[in-house]
Amino acid sequence: MDNLENRDNQTRETEEKQVQYYADGHFSNDPEPAAERQTEKKPKKKMPTWVKALLIIGAVVLAIVLLTTGCSKVWNNLADEFKGTDITEVETDFGHDYIGVIHVEGEISEDGTETYNHQYILNSIDAMMDDSENKGMIIYADTPGGSVYASDELYFKIKEYQEETGRPVYSSMQSMAASGGYYISAPCDKIIANRNCWTGSIGVTMGTMYDVSGLLEKAGIKTETITSGANKAMGSSVEPMTRQQREIFQSLIDEAYEQFVGIVAEGRNMKKSEVRKIADGRIYTALQAKKLGLVDEIGTFEDAVEDMKKEYNLGSCEVEDFICTSSNDLFSLLGESAAGKLPSGLLSADLVQELVDLNGKFELSYISEVRK
Repeated sequence: MDNLENRDNQTRETEEKQVQYYADGHFSNDPEPAAERQTEKKPKKKMPTWVKALLIIGAVVLAIVLLTTGCSKVWNNLADEFKGTDITEVETDFGHDYIGVIHVEGEISEDGTETYNHQYILNSIDAMMDDSENKGMIIYADTPGGSVYASDELYFKIKEYQEETGRPVYSSMQSMAASGGYYISAPCDKIIANRNCWTGSIGVTMGTMYDVSGLLEKAGIKTETITSGANKAMGSSVEPMTRQQREIFQSLIDEAYEQFVGIVAEGRNMKKSEVRKIADGRIYTALQAKKLGLVDEIGTFEDAVEDMKKEYNLGSCEVEDFICTSSNDLFSLLGESAAGKLPSGLLSADLVQELVDLNGKFELSYISEVRK
C-alpha cells in the first residue's frame, strides 16, 4: 500500500514538472510571467562610420540642390517682404534751387552693396535731369572701383546728364577714387581730390584664378568635365589653363583696358599714347595725379561746392544729398532686416549659396586691388 502511494506521488511530481507555461510567445517550465523575469538585453548594433558619413554627405548635397533650384522663389518672396517699399524711388521736391550730390561709396556693383545702390544712383541722376530746380551735380567719390559693366553704365548716365542739361558736374574725390572711381570721374567738368586721396589705378583685372588640379591628384581625386568645345570650361579650378585659354582671357582684359584709356583721354583732353604711359594700374596720390593732369585741384568736398557756386554763379543754391544706405542685394537685406525675424539657420544659406556659385564665375573689374 505504501509502495503504491509512493508511486502515485512520484507520478504527480513528474507530471507537474512536465507542465508547460506559455507566455511572451514561448513555452516554459517557469510559472512566473515572462515580464517578471529578468532577461539579459542584447547590445544594439552601432551604425558603421561610413554609413554616417554617407548620410551627412547626402544631406549636404540635398541642401545644395534645394538652394540652387527650388529656393529661388523663397528668396524672392523674402526679399519682397523685407524690402517693403521701393528703395530705389527718388523724390526731388525740395522747393528751392540746389546742387545735387551723388554718393558713390564702396564697390561699384550693379547688384548693390551695403553702401552702394546702383539703381538708386541712376534714378537719382534721372530725377535731377527732369528737375528744373537742380542746377548742378557733384559726384562724392569714395570707392576702389568695381565692375566694368556698372562703372560704364554710371559713366554713360553722367554723360547723359551733361548733354541733356548743360549743367556742371564735379567729382569730389575722398579717401579713394581709384580704377572705376576714376572712370566715372573722367568725364566731369572738374576733378577736385582730397590731399590724402589715392586715385589712378587705370586698368582692368579679372581677379585671381586657382588651379587645384595638382592638389586633387595628390588626394587621389579625379574629375571629368563634359563640354561641347575645348574652351567651354576654361577657367575651371580643377583643370590647368591652356595657352589658348590664357590668350582668350587676356583679349577680354585688353579690350576693356582700351575702353578705359579712351575714356580718360577724352575726359582729360589727352592723347591715348599719353594715357597709356601712366595707365599701368598703379595708384597715384592726389599730388602725383595733379602733376600728371589726372585731377584739376586738391581740396575738400566743401572746396568743390564753393568752386562750383563761384564758377557757375550758383551762390543761392543749397546742397542736397542723394544717399541710399539700404541695399537691393537680397543677402544684404537679410543681414540688415532679418535679425529676430528669421530663423538663425536660414541666415547661413547665403554662405552656402556663395560657395556653390563661385566656381566658373569671373568678372572683369575696374577695381583697385590696393585698398586704404
